[in-house]
Amino acid sequence: MNPNLARLQPYPFEKLRALFAGITPPAELKPIRLSIGEPQHATPSFITQALIDNLGGLANYPTTQGSEALRTSIARWLERRYKLPAVDAATQVLPVNGSREALFAFTQCVVDGTRPGAKVLSPNPFYQIYEGAALLAGAEPVFINNLAENRFGSDFDAVPESVWRDVQLIFVCSPGNPTGHVIGQAEWEKLFALSDRYGFVIAADECYSEIYFDEDAPPIGALEAAFKCGRTDFRNIVVFSSLSKRSNVPGMRTGFVAGDAAALKSFLLYRTYHGCAMSPSVQAASTAAWNDEAHVVENRRLYREKFDRVTPIIAHHLKVGRPDASFYLWAQTPISDTEFARRLQAEYNVTVLPGSFLAREANGVNPGAGFVRIALVAETSECLEAAERIAAFCQTL
Repeated sequence: MNPNLARLQPYPFEKLRALFAGITPPAELKPIRLSIGEPQHATPSFITQALIDNLGGLANYPTTQGSEALRTSIARWLERRYKLPAVDAATQVLPVNGSREALFAFTQCVVDGTRPGAKVLSPNPFYQIYEGAALLAGAEPVFINNLAENRFGSDFDAVPESVWRDVQLIFVCSPGNPTGHVIGQAEWEKLFALSDRYGFVIAADECYSEIYFDEDAPPIGALEAAFKCGRTDFRNIVVFSSLSKRSNVPGMRTGFVAGDAAALKSFLLYRTYHGCAMSPSVQAASTAAWNDEAHVVENRRLYREKFDRVTPIIAHHLKVGRPDASFYLWAQTPISDTEFARRLQAEYNVTVLPGSFLAREANGVNPGAGFVRIALVAETSECLEAAERIAAFCQTL
């Protein structure tokens, strides 16, 4: 077996199950799960209908590159969303079965684990796929702590040159999971300059890009930032996006990668052998989803309503603010995050995720410790009930 499998840590939700072992929550309180970032708004009916109407596609093997219709719909969406010039649907876009699968596979494609000291940089806290993908590619993950005093951004200046020289890939997540931090133009340009100097590839995880609060100020994306500073070939930049959060279809497992045509050419070759082509039926439904924006605007309205009503209730008791974007609250706890989550579950039947489960100790600090991630994915009434229970629990501390 691959010896690096032994280096993989349990997934955060496995740790959560172990933390809750032996707990029997109050039976009179219905369970409210705010621990997992699984969208629970209804899937738009036109997407469901497109899937049904194209079930005949199940009789055909899909191509790894995906249909021209799907690639074109994604390319045109990128142009509209990020004010880009013509995106080449043939060379700069690849459909994938959700961003999680693609983030892992892309790492295996990019990283040369035979090079001494191969490293992959990751934000901390982070999406655990980044770490696992690096380890199984034969690289050492290196973490950049995202701290409150830095507005949960990554301090690239704190990374020594001796580390940068060995970096082959860097993961960035904007809007960030779990903090909701959005990377600005200046931060992107610093990262681009570092990529030019040291030759690493930037993997920009943008799966939360469409959950934001101001319709007139959407979060900037990596390709948009690159174009603004003249990097029109998107060299060494690949973005990962998904319909799961944007269109409430996590079960369809559909997204895309886009950017550097040279990197995507190699990734397409890898994927041809990997055997991960998207079902033609899902491709058709995905095309319909990328072509429509009205349902996404409504989706954001629902999240905005929840944040407007829930945040003040929790903020009265915990240090928390509305994030730049995404659907998480990153709340600081007055007791350890694990004790907070365990007692909240045991006494009020509300599940949140301890921040320490989403991070690793780096430079003597676990930047997730003392925080909990609260996913506002349930219906507004349920989120409000959870907020009131959290408030009642905090009053007992």
